[in-house]
Order: sequence, then structure tokens, then C-alpha cells
Amino acid sequence: MAATDEIVEPWEALLARGRADERLVHESVVPPRAGRAVPIPGELHHEVRDALKRVGIAALHTHQEQALYAAIDGPTIVTTGTASGKSLCFNLPTLQMLHVDPRARALYLYPTKALAQDQVRALAALRLPRLRPAIYDGDTPQTERRAIRRTANVVLTNPDMLHVGILPNHAAWGDFLANLAVVVVDEAHVYRGVFGSHVANVLRRLRRIAAAYGTEPRFLLASATVANPLELAQRLTGLEQITLVDEDGAPSAQRTIAMWNPPLLDETLGSRASALSEAADLFADLVAAGSRTICFIKSRKAVEVILRSASARLRQMDHPDLAEKIAPYRAGYTSFQRRELEQRLMSGELRGVVATDALELGIDIGELDAAICVTFPGTVASLRQMWGRAGRRGRGLAVYVAGEDALDQFFCRHPDEFLERPVEAAILDHESEQIHAAHLVCAAHEGPLSGADAEVLGPRWREHAERLVSAGVLIERRGRFQLRAPEEFPAARVPLRSSSTDAFVLIDVESGEMIGTMEAARAFNTVHDGAVYLHMGRAFEVAQLDLHERRALMRPFDGDWFTQPRRETMTAIERLIERRETMGVRLSFGTVIVTDLVVGYQRKSLVDHETIDFHALDLPETAFTTQALWYELDDAVLGPDAFSDRLLGALHAAEHSQIAVLPLLAMCDRWDIGGLSTNAHPQTGRPTIFIYDGHPGGVGITRQGFLRFEQLVGDAHRLISECRCKHGCPSCIQSPKCGNLNEPLSKGGASALMRRLLSEA
Repeated sequence: MAATDEIVEPWEALLARGRADERLVHESVVPPRAGRAVPIPGELHHEVRDALKRVGIAALHTHQEQALYAAIDGPTIVTTGTASGKSLCFNLPTLQMLHVDPRARALYLYPTKALAQDQVRALAALRLPRLRPAIYDGDTPQTERRAIRRTANVVLTNPDMLHVGILPNHAAWGDFLANLAVVVVDEAHVYRGVFGSHVANVLRRLRRIAAAYGTEPRFLLASATVANPLELAQRLTGLEQITLVDEDGAPSAQRTIAMWNPPLLDETLGSRASALSEAADLFADLVAAGSRTICFIKSRKAVEVILRSASARLRQMDHPDLAEKIAPYRAGYTSFQRRELEQRLMSGELRGVVATDALELGIDIGELDAAICVTFPGTVASLRQMWGRAGRRGRGLAVYVAGEDALDQFFCRHPDEFLERPVEAAILDHESEQIHAAHLVCAAHEGPLSGADAEVLGPRWREHAERLVSAGVLIERRGRFQLRAPEEFPAARVPLRSSSTDAFVLIDVESGEMIGTMEAARAFNTVHDGAVYLHMGRAFEVAQLDLHERRALMRPFDGDWFTQPRRETMTAIERLIERRETMGVRLSFGTVIVTDLVVGYQRKSLVDHETIDFHALDLPETAFTTQALWYELDDAVLGPDAFSDRLLGALHAAEHSQIAVLPLLAMCDRWDIGGLSTNAHPQTGRPTIFIYDGHPGGVGITRQGFLRFEQLVGDAHRLISECRCKHGCPSCIQSPKCGNLNEPLSKGGASALMRRLLSEA
């Protein structure tokens, strides 16, 4: 092709600027892949074939055909790339079953309400007379629920509603359950960790209740790429024989991969320009250049910050019209706000969206040109899901904007290692004692437990049930376990996600409007008295956090500062599970009780992040039990001077660096992990470092750290030693989530300590 005929991408000028100022630290091109198509099978019911033609589907991808035949035979999991048409993999066999048996029913489970809304639109577009889909979730009006139970043959819901609304009230769903033929579990990779362990129990309870109504539904799962799809499906459902379909036959677009590192502002301090500011500029520039763009970041607050900055930049660039065509998308909005944003996205009215990982999942938001991921999302699997959103018009741009965070900078120094990392395995444990016991109580409410339940609930159910009898929760009569107080409703007290069912409402006191909600577990940190809070691109200052009425009263805010809470954390060892001697330390794994107290907050300048002042707070403490590793250091490792006055700073910095690299060993990010270091723990009597799962109950994250402790220490030492800062910075030992506001820290002390551990190894 002649030079004059070359395609100039709308992002080329932006990348050229990044090359010139060395922000662009890595650039590569993933070539396009041709798809493999097959004819629509003649065995498919003629009404279903006609419906496919109506929506423009003339052929199937090879994996869609494989999934159809596999699903007719038995339980199946499909794991292929973003935009590969996974929905058709479970829709076709479901529609076939519904047309062969007019009485059949199907249940679709989605991790978010938006996904269910998206799927019901896709099903309605088929215009099949025999298809009666309906959404049944917390937004469904009470007046419509009875009709849905009676007439819908495809019910779309989420695990939370299944857990708290359907299973406890199964008598009202008797006809539906007696004809339940298919259960679809979409976005199965989301069900990992604590959430996944809860959902695995909910699905087992569903199997148990379905059996009571005489059915054994077929489970069909769809997932993004994970390292252990079959194991994930087996752990989620409790079924052993599951077919895997993982050969992607869909075409994929050419994609340019760009790793973008904000410039270093102070080499001694290791400080860099803000990743949020860089991302806002990139986002605005891409939108201005004509690229439909999505920008992902995990923090809800950061979503709002990027949106505000990008809007301001577009106005400065003399594009006020485009500033009105970008929007934020995150949890915490009302159902009306979510529906409006989704509609604007699908219609193409919006040119850009800044989102949390709520839009990482398979919602159809139209064709996008570019996808920006701001800071490491926690797993390679999530990153690839986000990047997969780009390039649906044949070419795309996928950008990774690094933060100051230690892991981000580690990857910028080793981009090939980052990009070539295999996707992680999804970890979950449905028999985690705290989680399993809670669901046994829920199951007992749905029907007495007996020996016949071992096949579904697992071999440890009786052991846990007997402990619940000892605790006075269950009673045993003739080998059957039931609730001691049958009138109770236990499911309402068992949240499936890391958040609590206890929520605060957020109220704008000037307008009287309820602008959103927030789970109680986050409220003390985020909407305490005096906190600056961002919502839908607007800033608010919290006037009062009313603990009794469960509400945060806030007023519009235009000040030039932000707030950062200070916390005090304590750990108490509850139970030792395993212990070994290694690297000159006594290394333990077990359960601990973590107590957290927000004691106050700093106000910091928006301009230079300098501390303005500190305000004390009087809030109740929170506590939870979780899994942890901890290790005790003796004089032989510490040395005769015990790092003199640097001991606590050395321990604290070592803890931070090890938390930073633990995601390299487990499918998590640093926000899933907590830690505590002390120069004299009351139970060990020695200098001790704790690293714990950041969610109640734990799910095995720190177990991986215990098993691979030597690698953990080695990676952490490498992280610190490669960083060019002098005294420690966000790229090595400072943590964005430190409750002590990163005081005290000693980079030299931590390096010396881990060097001694490595020498002992």
C-alpha cells in the first residue's frame, strides 16, 4: 500500500506525543484474527432458526455450534474472548429446550442488574412467540412479581435475589421449580473469592430445592478466560462431569497495546504525575479525536475525578458539546440513573464513559474504538476483558495507564513479563467454615437437612451442622437438622458480597434528594463527618453521618481540598492451622480477628497534596474474622542492633511491599489484602508481621502467600531494590490504603531485613 493510502488512526498523534516525552514505555500490535463460521444446524427448531435470521445471524461461530451440542448433552462451560458471542452459546440450547418442551423453564443468573437488562433486550429482539422473558430483581415492582412467577419461562435475576428472594420463598415458585430445565450462570469468572464462595453455596441450595420439586436442571456457564475453567465450574455447581468449550471461533480486531507511565516529578521521592490526571487527558484527547472510548478504573471516587477533569479539558479544547457526551458509570446510582446511562451508551449518544469494572462485563454498549485501563485492575484476566472492549470496528487501541503503585511500576520496568503473564486461576472455597455454616442455616430454613444432602452440600455439612446445634442455631431431631426458631429469615442476614446488607442512604440536604446508597462497611471510611465525597461528577461535603437513621447528610462542595481517613487496626490470633520454619522465621497460617477503628481524617490540598489539618472522629469500631499468614522474627534475623530505631519502620515497609506483590501469586489485588506490623505483638511476644485476607472469612489469598512465602519475600525485595527512590515512595513501600497514612516507613530497614531472610533461605 502506498504511503498516501495508509490508514491514520485517530490516536496516532497521541501516541507520537507519548513516544516523544517517554510516557509511552511500551507499544505493540496484536494482529487481527479471522473467524471460523459454520451453518446454523438444521436440528435447531425452525422458529429459533427464523428468529436468528430476523436479527441478522446467518451463521454461527464454531464455538457456538460446539456449545449447542455440548449443552444438549450435559453441563457445559464456555470460555472464550470478549465479544465472541458467548450469549448465543447458552441462548441457543435454552431456546431449543423451551420449544421442544412448552412447560420448560429457564433461570439466568447475572452478577449485575445491568447485564440482566441487556440480555432481556437481546431476547426480546428475537420476537419468538413462545419466549416469555422477565427480570426478577430488587427493582421489579411488587405488583409484577406474582405474574412473573406464574407466566415467565425465562427468569433473569442475580445470585443475591436467588439467595434472599427466591429460595427462601420456594413454595411460591413451585410450578417454576418443578419445570426448571436450564440454569445459566453468565460471567462465571466474577464468582471468585468470598463472593464466589457464597454463590457456590447458593447454587447448591438451588440444586437441592429443585430436586425436592423433582427436577435436575442443566447448568450452562459462560466465562472470560481463566486458567482453571473446569475447576471453577465444578466448584461453583458441585457437579463433576462438565464439558469445556474453549476454542474461540470468533474474529478479533487488530489492537494496538500501549503502556503509559506518567512522568517522574521527583526522582529522590519517587513521585510521579497523577495517573488520574494522565488518564483524564488521554480520555478527553481520544474523544476529541473522534474515538468512542471507555475508561476503566476500580475506585468509584476515581471515576468521578477523571470525569470532572476530562470534562474541563474538553471545554478548554473548545469542545463544550463533547463535554456533555461523556458520563460516569459505577455502583451506587439509583436504578433510574443506571437505566438512563445504559440507554445513552447503547444508542451511541455518549462518546465516552468512565466506569468501574461494572462495565468490564459483557454489556452491549455498542462499538468502541479505544479502552483505557487506569492502574492494574487486580488480574490479567480483568485487564484483557477491559481491553477486549476496543476495536469492534476492525481496529482498536488498548491503553494501560500506570499509577505510582508498586505493582504498576514493577510492570512498567518489566512490560514483557506483564503482557505475557498467563491469566490467573479463580480461587473459591464453598466449604470455608464461616460461609458454609451461614448457608446451612439458610438451607435448613428452606427444608430440614438430612444425610441425603451430602451429595449436594458437601461432605462437611454434618460437621458444620453439629456446630450450629452446639451454638443453639439448629436443633437435631431423628437425624434431621432444622432451625431452632423456624420463624426467622436467615438469608437476609447473609450478604453474598464483601459489603454488608446494612446500607446508608446519601441525601443532598439542599435539594432533599436521595442521590445514592452506600454499604455500611464503607461508610465510616468514605462518608464520615467532614468527608469530601464525589457523586455523578459533583462534589459534596458530609455534614453528618447519622448512625441511628443510617443516612449521610451532605451539601454541595466547591473547596480546594480532599479528605483521607486515618485508621487504627489490631489483630488477634484466633486459631493456628499450620506452621513451618523457613528463612529464619516462624511462619504461621490460621484465622485472626481484625478490629478496625476510623479515628479521624486529614484534609489535603488538591494542588500539592500537602496536609492542611487533622480532625478527630468518634465512630464505633468494626471487627471481622479472616484468614492470615504471620511470621515472628527473632534476634538472629533482626541482628544485635535490631535496626535501632528503624525496627517498626522496617517491619511496616516490609509488610507493604509483600502485600504489593502478593497479587502476583493469587487472583486478587492489594485492596483484597490487609496487614499489620508490630515490634511486640501481645500474643507472639515478638516483632511480628501479619498479612490477612481483607474480607470476612477469607478465601485462601494469604494461603497462597503462606505456601509460596519464599517467592513472596524474593519478589518484595526485588521490588524495593529496583526502585530508584532514596527513602521510599508509592512505587515501592508506600501504600494508598495504609490506615496509618504511611508512617513510619524505612526503605533501608525493610531491604536489610528481607536481605537477611533471603540469606537464611
